[in-house]
Amino acid sequence: MPKVKIHRTSPSLDMTPMVDLAFLLVTFFMLISKFAPEEVLVVDTPSATSEIKAPDANIITISIGNDERVFFGVDDKNTKLRLIDKISEKYGVAFTDTEKQTFSTLASFGVPINQLKSYLSMNPEAMKKVNQPGIPIDSTRNELGDWVQLARYSNPQSIVAIKGDGKAGYPIAGRVIEILQEKNVNRFNLVTDMEVKPRNL
Repeated sequence: MPKVKIHRTSPSLDMTPMVDLAFLLVTFFMLISKFAPEEVLVVDTPSATSEIKAPDANIITISIGNDERVFFGVDDKNTKLRLIDKISEKYGVAFTDTEKQTFSTLASFGVPINQLKSYLSMNPEAMKKVNQPGIPIDSTRNELGDWVQLARYSNPQSIVAIKGDGKAGYPIAGRVIEILQEKNVNRFNLVTDMEVKPRNL
């Protein structure tokens, strides 16, 4: 008697749940990721072999460009709002609520305080086109020292980081460090690019 061949069908695999899971993962990572803010001053940091990692929050960043302009930035929005109120009180400049909100969104800036109000009243596209002269750091008009001091009063847990361009001159970096020491900030981080340690031969 001949054998009856049973027709075998290949098992079907429904890909819908896998596609759903993939899209859920993509959505999840998009929602939790924190995009780096656009930097006004592009700084090409030198490389170093240090493995000490800078903190992720409560950072006051002082950027020094290769053209020796100095920019100032704070990462926490609430600290920025308290800071702009303290600057307003110290310098007698009245900022509107809209200008304060604009200030709280800035990653960094490099304008003197007497130009800050007009800078904050610009729209975002005009802000990008403005050539910012940098924050004054000379001994007669040391606004950087006030920014650092009042930012530390606004958030005592904040840590100062200096992000200097590799082509910036030593005198400007030395002046920034001198200002920090005048304000009793003797511990700060230097931001560098990571370099692989040479192996001992």
